[in-house]
Amino acid sequence: MDRTGPDDAKRGPIKRSVMIAGHATSVTLEPIFWDALREAADADRLPLSALVARIDAERAGQGAAVNLASAIRVWLFQRLRADTVA
Repeated sequence: MDRTGPDDAKRGPIKRSVMIAGHATSVTLEPIFWDALREAADADRLPLSALVARIDAERAGQGAAVNLASAIRVWLFQRLRADTVA
């Protein structure tokens, strides 16, 4: 996966297909979030699709009516905040 650089702020969101429970799901995120998600998956030693499935399950378990892309962004922010505070 490409890493973000200074020109990525000018790039728009990128749509990718992710397998969740055997079904392809489209997720649209800005490049910086794709990079952060990949780094989080690598840190947790999970495939990207497994991490997205976990975030999706947490979202569903909370009964949130938030779309998956928003749930991923919030999850990444909360992870960063927890790492910063710890």
